[in-house]
Amino acid sequence: MLHWIWVLIIGGIIGAIAGAITKRGGSMGWISNIIAGLVGSSFGEWILGSWGPQIAGMAIIPSIIGAVILVIIVSFCFGIWQKNN
Repeated sequence: MLHWIWVLIIGGIIGAIAGAITKRGGSMGWISNIIAGLVGSSFGEWILGSWGPQIAGMAIIPSIIGAVILVIIVSFCFGIWQKNN
């Protein structure tokens, strides 16, 4: 049970970092951060592998890269991404 709590916390942090990097963090809530972190982590580790430091079973660097890609794609699809960013 404690592992899943850590997974949600780290997923939220990864999603928040991705939102800050893409400057879309202000429009994302904490549930969106967790979802972006978890899905981005899975995507990043699937594409890049699970190298580097790991916390709660997630490789941090590939997870952040995957979450950034996910946030950019979702923002583009929903028309949130603006040219002045």
